[in-house]
Amino acid sequence: MTKLKVAVIGAGSISDAHLTSYMEHPEVELYGIVDMNEERARAAVQKYGAKVAFTDYREMLADPQVEAVSICTWNNTHGALSIAALEAGKHVLCEKPLCTTVEEALLVEEAVRRSGKLLMVGFVRRFGTNAQVLRRFIDAGDLGEVYYAKASYLRRLGNPGGWFADKERAGGGPLFDIGIHVIDLCWYLMGRPKVKSVSGNTYKKLGNRSHIKNLTFYKAADYDASQNTVEDMANALIRFENGASLMVDVSFTLHAKMKNEFAVKIFGDRGGAEIEPDFCIVSEKHDTIINVTPQIDHPSFEFMDGFRNEIDHFVQACLGRQEVISPVGDGVELTKILCAIYESSEKGIEIQFG
Repeated sequence: MTKLKVAVIGAGSISDAHLTSYMEHPEVELYGIVDMNEERARAAVQKYGAKVAFTDYREMLADPQVEAVSICTWNNTHGALSIAALEAGKHVLCEKPLCTTVEEALLVEEAVRRSGKLLMVGFVRRFGTNAQVLRRFIDAGDLGEVYYAKASYLRRLGNPGGWFADKERAGGGPLFDIGIHVIDLCWYLMGRPKVKSVSGNTYKKLGNRSHIKNLTFYKAADYDASQNTVEDMANALIRFENGASLMVDVSFTLHAKMKNEFAVKIFGDRGGAEIEPDFCIVSEKHDTIINVTPQIDHPSFEFMDGFRNEIDHFVQACLGRQEVISPVGDGVELTKILCAIYESSEKGIEIQFG
């Protein structure tokens, strides 16, 4: 059996999920790992059983053995790396967000058309078992017309610092890091309608609160408490051309009671659903409202299972067996939404799309 030869660009924290999933996949040969830090690249090659360590992504892209790549680098490098990989004839799985500007996202979309290669955006929440099951209910019409969704991803204390807190590299704070997950999940379950308008607010009031004692939180490898140029929290009302709407709020830090508040709710004219933190479908039968609890192994999103599902889908698409469910166009649309939230907040107006 011929195996798909894959390389991963970037050996930071999120790459572990990609590398583990590729290493375990029976139809993948993990060929190379790229990182500017040679020691880290070599350590990853040894850990995951890859063949070659690279410190220059261009050297890897010039290698004809490589057929597909995962891009797991700083957000502001996603566009240029995606275009370079496509032009080198490689299929691409790009971590979210696709880009930090709409202009660059459109250039990536053009590179996909020009190259004839596929690009899949890493919207991993779509690949959770709960999302996949709910999508079947929605596609079957059990919720009817989905016209409203509401999502919150609020951390009381959880600015990872490092590049996550650097607007130049990350593109933004909680909106680009965790907000994109819940916005995309809702948008995907709503049927991916075209955005009509965005009204958003961002706030930078609390900083990274590095003075707080007795509470721990995830810190990036390059954490530096003195560096923080991103927002603390953001909220938005997003309207779509089909009349549906989405409300969202996200934060790295907030004077909130709970450590984390994570909730995703979808509403239709025949039923509704809560997909996080617990999976429940709400409907009516015999003039009575009923709550239905689907019996699945992972009613809430399970991190590694989601990535295994995502990587398998990418592999199957590269092998010509499936069409990607998160194509480059979806990445462009999400970039438009995210950038419009920042623009709306900065200008104090609602952003309209033609």
